[in-house]
Amino acid sequence: MAAWLAAGAAHADPQAAAVTQGGTAEAPVVVSGMVADEASKAALLERLRALYGAGRVVDQLSVGAVSTPANWNVYLGRLIGPNLRLVKGGQLKVEGNNVSLRGDVADEAQRQRIAAEIAASLNPTYTVNNGLRVVQSQQAVLDTALADRIIEFESGKAALTPAGTEVLDQMTAALRKLKGVRVEVIGHTDNAGSRAGNLSLSQARAEAVKTYVVGQGIAPDSIAVSGEGPDRPVADNRTPEGKARNRRIEFKVIQ
Repeated sequence: MAAWLAAGAAHADPQAAAVTQGGTAEAPVVVSGMVADEASKAALLERLRALYGAGRVVDQLSVGAVSTPANWNVYLGRLIGPNLRLVKGGQLKVEGNNVSLRGDVADEAQRQRIAAEIAASLNPTYTVNNGLRVVQSQQAVLDTALADRIIEFESGKAALTPAGTEVLDQMTAALRKLKGVRVEVIGHTDNAGSRAGNLSLSQARAEAVKTYVVGQGIAPDSIAVSGEGPDRPVADNRTPEGKARNRRIEFKVIQ
């Protein structure tokens, strides 16, 4: 979830307001600038508090003599919508009829959805500068590289097959992109055989994956391992296809 950090100063003429966002989960939501009256200020703060929670909103708004475009408060309120919570490291700034939004979103679909929502909420007298950029999350980097593929091992063993090492070569390239991040490698099995045996096998396979990527230059202390055995299936173990899907390695960002 997105969180807002400190805001830069907004110009006092025309009427202006700014909200600037950072990337930590519980950072404060800071709103700054100048509005025409106390009612306008109260309405803006109420909308932000409803969206983010009263405890996170920091009020740096002032009230003064500023020019006011027609129905400015109404349009400003429409901009404070749920999709703002998808933006990280950005700022929403409204100066009179000029609106700018910058920050990071997870994918192009989010970028387009937020831009469309802004356009629909304003009338043609407003100019919108959409500075959103698509930045994959750390977990998305790993998920995209794995692409729902199974890292193959020899049957009943913790020895990687050639197809398994081919996938791990691509996962190693993805891991190199995550500088300063710890990743947990989690082994899973189907439910064939004893639970104790499957737990041991899943742990051994996770260890084998770590050994391989460390051998390719990944820092050992950046990789944690665990074996879940048959306890977290993602498919029906009553079918061969389901069993094959459950025999998998999971990569999970933990820091």
